[in-house]
Amino acid sequence: MKPLIIGIAGGTGSGKTTLVDRLREQFGQDISVLPHDSYYAAHHDMTLEERQSLNYDHPASFDTDQMIQDLEDLRAGKDIQCPVYDYTIHDRTEDTLTVHPTKVILVEGILIFENKALRDLMDIKIFVDTDADVRILRRILRDVKERGRSLDSVVEQYLSTVKPMHEQFVEPSKRYADVIVPEGGENLVAIMMIIQRIAYHIEHGDIVSEQ
Repeated sequence: MKPLIIGIAGGTGSGKTTLVDRLREQFGQDISVLPHDSYYAAHHDMTLEERQSLNYDHPASFDTDQMIQDLEDLRAGKDIQCPVYDYTIHDRTEDTLTVHPTKVILVEGILIFENKALRDLMDIKIFVDTDADVRILRRILRDVKERGRSLDSVVEQYLSTVKPMHEQFVEPSKRYADVIVPEGGENLVAIMMIIQRIAYHIEHGDIVSEQ
């Protein structure tokens, strides 16, 4: 059985991770997750101050080619070594995380639909659509509480790069989605539909065309 590859995209703070977490809770070891954020390019040669000034919401900030290769390897039944990114230092660590091939692979990130080669690997593309005011409030809470950022730095980053990059790259990529889910992990009706589709694949195999 080929794995079912599901892309979950949407703006920062839209509820992508909540949706992913709900699916992982439901299906456990039958699901593996590949976050695009893990594939931020390494910048070991830069100072922390230099890394802090980079635009992390532009497609060029990711090593998407490596992610595509890893996703192809998972689809072929091979283990991969997923990079580990540390938000507090704005850089990759030396560690990696072993990801095993599973019946369902979730690919998650703000820009995963922007790259054609990446999105062509996906059987189902889901875009989590949430109001911009809600998203920025969620991002502030997350970055301050979980990633050690100051309020001023989060607001500055949002206005200088996050918002314009969302408008230039993330929002236009919504047109590639097969399913648009308002409110992400809080949309119980949509979650149940997605769960049913995944459960069918796990039990019976996929019904979509071969890649």
